[in-house]
Amino acid sequence: MAEMMAARGGAPGAQGMPSAEDAEQQEEARRAAEEQRRTMLHAVMAPDARERLARVALVKPDKARNVENMILTAAKRGALQNKVTEDQLKGMLEQISERESAASKITIQRRRPMFADDE
Repeated sequence: MAEMMAARGGAPGAQGMPSAEDAEQQEEARRAAEEQRRTMLHAVMAPDARERLARVALVKPDKARNVENMILTAAKRGALQNKVTEDQLKGMLEQISERESAASKITIQRRRPMFADDE
């Protein structure tokens, strides 16, 4: 039995649970990645755009995260010549809103009674 556990990469009694040290290392790596993300956003965005994005993040954090991803992707590709302005940020927010509204369109079709008299 111990051989099977060793082959699967687990120790007897571990039951696939990460140790406290592993969890702590993962948390530290997540914090470092988030700090690096904030630093990059600070470098490529104008102050007024950062303020607007912070306000959007309070209300719709998922939308703000999508915009951040768009900005970081453009920065990594070298598509940003200047810092992102508030007007550019508004355009990105509109793009995301259009995409989300097109994806979440709901159509309701009501059934008519079969034997209704429409006199």
